Amino acid sequence: MYKVYGTVKSRAARVIWMLEELGVPFEHVNAGPRSAEVLAVNPSGKVPVLEVEGQAIADSTAILQFLADRHGRLTHPAGTVARALQDSLTHFLLDELDAVLWTAARHSFILPEDMRLPAIKESLKWEYARSLSRLAERLGSGPFLMGETMTVPDILATHCLIWGAGARFPTVEGSLSDYLDRMRARPAFQRAMAR
Repeated sequence: MYKVYGTVKSRAARVIWMLEELGVPFEHVNAGPRSAEVLAVNPSGKVPVLEVEGQAIADSTAILQFLADRHGRLTHPAGTVARALQDSLTHFLLDELDAVLWTAARHSFILPEDMRLPAIKESLKWEYARSLSRLAERLGSGPFLMGETMTVPDILATHCLIWGAGARFPTVEGSLSDYLDRMRARPAFQRAMAR
């Protein structure tokens, strides 16, 4: 059995959604960053954490790919060109969307007030908007980012798009808006967000 630490208002939502998509049993510890429960399994205090076979795995993307590989779903096989393209897309999402949103969050409420640079958010919004355009191009005509198959990048992209909307970053339009609607309508997504 898997045990996931973190709230659905954090990157733990990605892991919870993945587990719901896989249809495997898991325990959810609804604990925030740096809580006693989280610090007991991850000294950095960051969420999500996945406990499996007596080990604690941190970092949402590492957890997602581990679960996908372990269950042989939501991924292309390692060593294939399709997997290389999938990994390329994963890194694009982490570099161009997730990192931009995380930097904005740090300068909004995470860093000590005297270290925050609120003006940086305007350049981050510009960068995010450019990245949305590139993501729309990569989506193409497929229902998922990798075409006909849902993969790890779809979970990452959906989470980032929702996060961006909540942070009042540029909104998604056109094909990305339709894509986001499809992803949010998935039963596994609905179950994950209801936690």
